[in-house]
Amino acid sequence: MRSSTHSASTRLRPIVTGLAVVIFTVMAAGTAFLATWPGDGALAAGGGPAEKDRARGGDPRPAARATAQSLVPDRTLPSSAPVIGGPGVQVTLPHLIAISPKQVPQSTLLKIAKLRHVQKVAVADGGQVRVSGTALRLLAVDPATFRSWTPKNVADHPEVWSALARGELVADPAAIKRLGMVLGAEYQIDGGPRLRVAASASLGLPGVDGLVSRDLGRRLGFPSGVVVLVHGDAAKVSDKSVARLLGKSAQVVRVGAAAVRPRPQAQATPGHALVGRPTSYLDLYQRSATVCPGLSWTVLAAIGQVESGHGRNNGPSSAGALGPMQFMPATWKAYGVDGDGDGEADIWSPYDAVPSAAKYLCANGAGAGGEKLRKAVWFYNHSWDYVNKVLSLADAYARAYAS
Repeated sequence: MRSSTHSASTRLRPIVTGLAVVIFTVMAAGTAFLATWPGDGALAAGGGPAEKDRARGGDPRPAARATAQSLVPDRTLPSSAPVIGGPGVQVTLPHLIAISPKQVPQSTLLKIAKLRHVQKVAVADGGQVRVSGTALRLLAVDPATFRSWTPKNVADHPEVWSALARGELVADPAAIKRLGMVLGAEYQIDGGPRLRVAASASLGLPGVDGLVSRDLGRRLGFPSGVVVLVHGDAAKVSDKSVARLLGKSAQVVRVGAAAVRPRPQAQATPGHALVGRPTSYLDLYQRSATVCPGLSWTVLAAIGQVESGHGRNNGPSSAGALGPMQFMPATWKAYGVDGDGDGEADIWSPYDAVPSAAKYLCANGAGAGGEKLRKAVWFYNHSWDYVNKVLSLADAYARAYAS
């Protein structure tokens, strides 16, 4: 049905910038963060190479290139156990976020930590870049230490932390929508390197559009130690006390419960395949399989790995296949569904593409199992070698996640 994939690459005209006054806007309590954060205007060029199309003829397509982001690196399957979920971590969400125009001294951080009702304090780098003139406000963090400051579903999401370790961008969904970004695509930073949008995560931090690694932040010229996160008794920790310690030029905003609460679950309707948005690919595959009674989620996971490396290589392919499940547009027109109830059946969205794949497989008899399942997978890609590869990978998932 489809051909092999390569990474989408969106090229935007670079605009060289000099010293900049960076405005860190916070859409909470009508407060704006304003600080002078200098940039050197001569950032090192960078960015990852795009995949090349691979012709396969009648042969099974190669699986996507093994990467840290792939939920299942190809080299480990089918003989080794795949890893989809990340290890658990105890989260301590921030109740205050502050921006200082200069690095916050360690002595000040210690004083904040000693305030009544404060239990934990962290500091991060931060700054602003522009993509085709549009601002993107980022935190530059150490993944190992920052992970516990994110919502549980983000902390346990392996793609987020492996993407940061690779020097890629993790963007908030609102920023992706505002800039019209596509997961897996590369974007030119004005006057700087190209960055790949490797993952999306709702961070619950007002005014923060995304995360990069601390090393990348330094390359981008971000000032060090200007963002302070405070965790404590949400009702009692004093923003005024924190602001007093940081000085008049700093801005402190309380992170309300609404800012970190997961978005309300959408109600299922006949046109929607899922109820709300899954929080991980594992959850997405498992819930999408319910679209087709009798179909194991492991088959969807295996197809997702082979087709795009779980969204790593979304195409378009040389044959014109698109998205994480590599649908041809004509097939999508017939089988594409609005999986998450946002009003659009989007071929590029995993929330829509995975349940659509379940629908397509089901229409070809996959729910019956056995030879009918094999034939349904064959309809997905007309190669028996492809069928064997997918079902072998599905068996590996089933063994790894057996209760």
